[in-house]
Amino acid sequence: MDNKVSLWQIFTVFMKIGAFTIGGGYVIVPAISSEMSRRKWLKDEELPDIIAIAQSAPGLLAVNMSIFAGYRLRGVKGSIVSTLGCVVPSLLIILAIAMLFSNFQDSRVVNAMFMGIRPVVVSLIAVPVVKMARSSCKAWWAWAIAFASMAGVAFLNLSPVYMLLCLMVIAVAIAVYREKKEVKR
Repeated sequence: MDNKVSLWQIFTVFMKIGAFTIGGGYVIVPAISSEMSRRKWLKDEELPDIIAIAQSAPGLLAVNMSIFAGYRLRGVKGSIVSTLGCVVPSLLIILAIAMLFSNFQDSRVVNAMFMGIRPVVVSLIAVPVVKMARSSCKAWWAWAIAFASMAGVAFLNLSPVYMLLCLMVIAVAIAVYREKKEVKR
């Protein structure tokens, strides 16, 4: 934990992230990566671990990532402050939209604006995926697993949970096999 980072710094950074990550979910990944790397609060190789832990916990990815990143910086207080920073802007924006949107829900301008945001959200999700693949897939078989998993989820509608469980079983079996092989030597 880096106690040199103030709780106020954590709050303002995560409030900025929360305010400008339209779309939620994976859109927060490049924002957290960029903000924390720029401040040297996070190493690039730590991001896949944060994402994996955040995905495996119940709840929203953005909130889970905030909790884990804040905890890494300042423990429990950091996780509370980062979560509040991430959630407060969304809460305020949703309240404002709920109060005002009923007047504009049939507006062509508003609908066109939301349609224009969609391709940007796709690119914001794609960039960290490519970066993670580059840093995580060092061997040909890792790339094969990544593409097979992506194809299974995207085109065959396989459950990511079952795919992860299956790959964990395979990984454990390979590790046990390699360990037995080394013991025989």
